[in-house]
Amino acid sequence: MTQPRDRIRNQQRATWNRFAPGWRSWDVTVVGWLGPVGEAIIREVRLTDTSNVLDVATGTGEPGLSAAALVPQGRVTLTDLSERMLAAASANAARRKLSNVETRAADASALPFADASFDAVLCRFGFMFFPDLAEAVREMARVARPGGRVSAAVWAKPEKNPWATVIMGTIDRHVPRPAPADDAPSLFRCAADGYLRKVFELGGFRDITETEVANALTLASAEEYWQFMTDVAAPVVAGLAEADEATRARIRAEVLRLAQHHVRDGRLQIGSTALVVTGTR
Repeated sequence: MTQPRDRIRNQQRATWNRFAPGWRSWDVTVVGWLGPVGEAIIREVRLTDTSNVLDVATGTGEPGLSAAALVPQGRVTLTDLSERMLAAASANAARRKLSNVETRAADASALPFADASFDAVLCRFGFMFFPDLAEAVREMARVARPGGRVSAAVWAKPEKNPWATVIMGTIDRHVPRPAPADDAPSLFRCAADGYLRKVFELGGFRDITETEVANALTLASAEEYWQFMTDVAAPVVAGLAEADEATRARIRAEVLRLAQHHVRDGRLQIGSTALVVTGTR
């Protein structure tokens, strides 16, 4: 069992390292888009000035960096599998003059911290990709102090996330591929109502809540949407790689046409919905 999980982790590390430049170039757009989700997570963990915070699967640094600004006498540790993502997070911390931040490469299923180290644990859009959800939630529970709060966001059902389905659905229509197994890492793996809540319950958390956060990815045009998704979304790039040149051209034309349906007031505003699940250790 360990070998397949290790293989998945190694593949994910390589993928996120490869896509880190794209995420870094679109960082301002992503921070604006996903800001409301990070704000919801931070509200749920009830930070104080002195909180010691862990952000798991931080990517380029959010919501950990926003949390760091709220805990001037505390500390925030940012972890991720990808060293290149963490380099981007460190650069963002320096740009924002946040001195109470450190980074550490880490696997969510084997966090390199002592028991009861953190007042709050954050995880925005990491759970869907963890090879073993039960291991990850147990590790977050282990490193959280008694009474500490753990809050995680995952994507809600596909029909509530056209930002992803407009392009991924089009690729799937033109490039038939086997559907991932139900427990395989994928974008909507945790989308079912109550799914992550149950994972938290089995991990020993109490006072568990689940809330929706809906907002929109806003871009200048359908063409910019195509560029954004092909720069940051590994499943999009993988799907397009299986198509020949003519098929890729058809996919692009169809995506641009479908994306036009989401143009409002001269800008593309395409919906997204997250589920935020929070529990007390």
